[in-house]
Amino acid sequence: MNQVADILKLASEAQQQNVDAVLATVVRTDGSAYRRAGAMMLICEDGRSVGMISGGCLEPHIIKRAFWLTCHGANVQVYQTGEDIEYTENGDPKEAAQDNEKHKNEHEETELYDGLGDNRDSELDELNFGLGCNGRVHVLFERLATAQPLLDTITQVRQTQQPVTIATLIRSNGSQDQTSELEVGTRINLDDYRHSGKIAAFTSDNALTPAESDTPTNLNNVGAKLLECELFDNNAEYVVLSDAAVSTEWLIQRLRPQPRLLVCGAGNDVVPLVTMARLQDWHVTVVDSRIQYATRARFPQADRVIHLPLPSTEQLLKLSRNAAVALMSHSLSQDRARLAVLLEHPEHYRYMGQLGPRYRTERLINEISASKADPTTLAEGINKLHYPIGYKLGGDGPEALALGIMAQINAVMYQQTAPAEFLDTDPISEKVANATTASRAATSSDTATSLA
Repeated sequence: MNQVADILKLASEAQQQNVDAVLATVVRTDGSAYRRAGAMMLICEDGRSVGMISGGCLEPHIIKRAFWLTCHGANVQVYQTGEDIEYTENGDPKEAAQDNEKHKNEHEETELYDGLGDNRDSELDELNFGLGCNGRVHVLFERLATAQPLLDTITQVRQTQQPVTIATLIRSNGSQDQTSELEVGTRINLDDYRHSGKIAAFTSDNALTPAESDTPTNLNNVGAKLLECELFDNNAEYVVLSDAAVSTEWLIQRLRPQPRLLVCGAGNDVVPLVTMARLQDWHVTVVDSRIQYATRARFPQADRVIHLPLPSTEQLLKLSRNAAVALMSHSLSQDRARLAVLLEHPEHYRYMGQLGPRYRTERLINEISASKADPTTLAEGINKLHYPIGYKLGGDGPEALALGIMAQINAVMYQQTAPAEFLDTDPISEKVANATTASRAATSSDTATSLA
């Protein structure tokens, strides 16, 4: 499911159709959870919904309550997914058995809270409180008008390919006077604050900009502290800021562009690869020098389909920037031309794989090396090249090939190590040796030519 793209699409449709909606966002997890902080779900008042914030367990419950929960504004709800679990004051799970009476009371209170009475789904209690996952999920609910600035920012990130860091207020504790300026759901663009020293905050009313409105005092106090927080590999961190008067809890997110896949070649076996990449919400570009292959009709799911002549090296490098590149044209001349350019610029892409048996790729590498005045300039690119492309997962046909390719690309881009039986590539040391051998062969050839 192309969830973020689907959410953006449905939000746009809801606005155009004047249909209200609620955005549910995971802002924190304790213990085991199916989705990470930042996962979203959009629920429309006409019954449409897209996205997931759990494994499908909480969604029916949340759809029923979303509009009731947000009738007085944005708020955060906590869902427990374990039967026998308690938490310390800082939210860490600890082993303890719940009292049966307490468990019964929780169910009774939930029934009243749902407002569904005896007509309620008999499995609802088990879905929400008896899953056995031993975790807790904190979910921010907000109406579409409040969430729209965030969705607009995500759209901007996708269009510009420039990441943005956003801090979202998920809880504020203190006296009414001290916290009245800070609403749950308030968002701060930390990149703008870092560059300008001024805060532009999005609240449930509308966007506040330094030029149009006074920045809330408490936002000035927390902005610098939020900038000190580090984001790690998950691109989202839960942060608590406390002083003598007020304590605030924030979700800091690094909104990143979609991962990009560039496929050089537009054969029939590229179709399932495009489909699998789009299922993961990747931005996919297909290029081919054969105009009859590079058509939108053949690849309706791709974001871009481009007829790219072989001499268009600058455009090839531009398209490969920060992308995973799959060379699979089934054409020696095409693969040789693309590979010759990309091997010299390994800093452009995050992954590159070549389709075809090992001897075919080694032949291409040797031919390209022989054409270079200094073949050693190809060594880094050769080390980065995966051939034959993809993991050996078993199965046959284009779909199995696509699965192996996407598995390898994900592992490389997210720095995961695959089991040895999945691999069918030379060790890096052998690739270096191959590059060195090719370099020496080319040098010897040049020397022999000059002596002759």
